[in-house]
Amino acid sequence: MKIDILTIFPEFFTEVFDFGIIRRAKQAGIVEINIYDLRSFTTDKHRTTDDRPFGGGDGMVLKAEPIFRAIEQILGTGEREKYPDRTRVVLLTPQGRVFRQGVAGELADEAHHIIMICGRYEGVDERVNEALVTDELSIGDYVLSGGEPAAIVITDAVVRLLPNALGSETSAVNDSFTQNLLDCPHYTQPRDFRGMTVPDILLSGNHAEIEKWRQQKALEKTLKIRPELLNKENG
Repeated sequence: MKIDILTIFPEFFTEVFDFGIIRRAKQAGIVEINIYDLRSFTTDKHRTTDDRPFGGGDGMVLKAEPIFRAIEQILGTGEREKYPDRTRVVLLTPQGRVFRQGVAGELADEAHHIIMICGRYEGVDERVNEALVTDELSIGDYVLSGGEPAAIVITDAVVRLLPNALGSETSAVNDSFTQNLLDCPHYTQPRDFRGMTVPDILLSGNHAEIEKWRQQKALEKTLKIRPELLNKENG
């Protein structure tokens, strides 16, 4: 998979993808990640990427021209209908579809090339949305200063679902939210820590009973903390 991120603050991503699973996935050739400075696609001497909104109002709006030039350079076209197969151009915005585990799986399964546009200020010129964007995504019902943190979150969530990115084939399957359940509790050494002991079932060696216990605990935890997950699709 190839992931390209368009931002006016490329420094935000310095070394952030050089650790853990993403670092190993990059080294193994599973994913390629590129950061593009939108200012590089401007034509004026001040490298202007934003301007006042028509109609008045607070704040600034990211201009269409640099974003169009960036997409045209990366994809060879600025027309959505002519994008290569399995290409997704994602605008990161509070107005987008909420990013959940199901959306991460969708991108990991269906996309070969993801371009993320990091929104800023009051938003992005709507013509970018109309002509270029295939998906609008938000990582939650709150407002960030920009899309950069969201780009990191989405990249991490998607990359770990790519084939061979994790050490175990079942790790992603057992994650929280994968089956609309939170993950079960986990324990490791020592068996007794300050009087708190590991549940006997986990020491029994009976894998069928252990799996039943884990499913039950996952259900109990979900009912206690996120009961709404049991009544909706995780998409």
